Amino acid sequence: MKTLEIPTFECETGNYHTFCPISCVAWLYQKIEDSFFLVVGTKTCGYFLQSALGVMIFAEPRYAMAESEEGDISAQLNDQKELERICLQVKSDRNPSVIIWIGTCTTEIIKMDLEGIAPKLEKQLGIPIIVARANGLDHAFTQGEDTVLAAMTHRCPEYNPRNTKHQEEDEAKRGAFDAAKYNQFLEKNNKLTRYSLVLFGSLPASVASQLNLESKRQSVPVSGWLPSQKYNELPALGEGVYVCGVNPFLSRTATTLMRRRKCQLIGAPFPIGPDGTRAWIEKICSVFGVKPDSLEERESQIRKTLSDYLEIIDGKSVFFMGDNLLEISIARFLIRSGMVVYEIGIPYMDRRYQAAELLLLQHTCKKMKKPMPRIVEKPDNYSQVQRMHELQPDLAITGMAHANPLEAREIDTKWSVEFTFAQIHGFVNARDALELVTRPLRRKIDSISGCCGLSKQTVKSK
Repeated sequence: MKTLEIPTFECETGNYHTFCPISCVAWLYQKIEDSFFLVVGTKTCGYFLQSALGVMIFAEPRYAMAESEEGDISAQLNDQKELERICLQVKSDRNPSVIIWIGTCTTEIIKMDLEGIAPKLEKQLGIPIIVARANGLDHAFTQGEDTVLAAMTHRCPEYNPRNTKHQEEDEAKRGAFDAAKYNQFLEKNNKLTRYSLVLFGSLPASVASQLNLESKRQSVPVSGWLPSQKYNELPALGEGVYVCGVNPFLSRTATTLMRRRKCQLIGAPFPIGPDGTRAWIEKICSVFGVKPDSLEERESQIRKTLSDYLEIIDGKSVFFMGDNLLEISIARFLIRSGMVVYEIGIPYMDRRYQAAELLLLQHTCKKMKKPMPRIVEKPDNYSQVQRMHELQPDLAITGMAHANPLEAREIDTKWSVEFTFAQIHGFVNARDALELVTRPLRRKIDSISGCCGLSKQTVKSK
């Protein structure tokens, strides 16, 4: 019997070649509807948020910049007074339920005491102020969200199983889930109180609803999400609460939930692709003693809907330069879809938090009879370009800074940031993920077939 191929890990330069982590504001302010994000940094940070995120001039997003001037940097101004003035204006104009300060590289360099100032202003304003460090010195692209959620866990209420016991009985009466399965769970685990499942990770409301529904179909209802759409709807945390992440870049949040709030972490692969979603649900079901129902059939049905995309990418090769920390999960999904992955570059990886995902990657490579990709943490971009020159992959998934140089070397590219903003989680969104991957490949097929007078089918076969 063939054993699993063990992945090899390497670390190169120690630098983060990624998008700036303060960009987490772009999706978090939309997710937490009654929040206001205040980014404390320089004009460069403001230009980045305004231009790189494509904010329209007539839009009114719930975030702003507290721009540092020379007086701030040289300590001639009082940081508390300046932040107090801005927050009073925010309260007057927007009156949010929570203000979240995002610290940037500048606040780290000049040692601005945001954590010391926040409690004083919070008491004065009567609005919760949460401090999150999202600077590019210490964090990669999507880890900005990780720092925000880790800080937010301390504001969640304490879990009390007595408060949920009657809710459980009401749900059972309404037929919200299979009461018989729940009773089996209680008997098997000798628990007399209701369990609580909290999912953490910021997803669009529609995607979160889909995952809620998938979990509910297995008679394991979701008690809450971190973050919630409203600040006052944050989930209760504590002993007796099981937590499960939906994104691979939330290792700090997972650690905080376990160590500070005494929650129990469900170590599962991430729900990206039909294979990952199935494994994610199966792991949750196993923890609660519930036998999964019809997940194999569901995965098979979804794969049938992807046949046109799978035909395009079958046998094609891909190289990940590393940017958003989704690389392991997306690579595993693409291998399951028939691609060969030469290398997975990733800015940072917590091997404990991603242990289940790495194991699924090993099983996927064995099942699909594909070689185990090389995993490079904090890759050296120059060395990566040399390796790509030798390997000649069909596609490179890269940060925006390297896309044009690679295209000039006749390597098709796809921006990694697009996967961050796209809906790629769950069963039904697998098609959107493959749409992103196949777009440059389809463009090349159209170009070749157009100039050579060949049919698209002939080009695909070649």
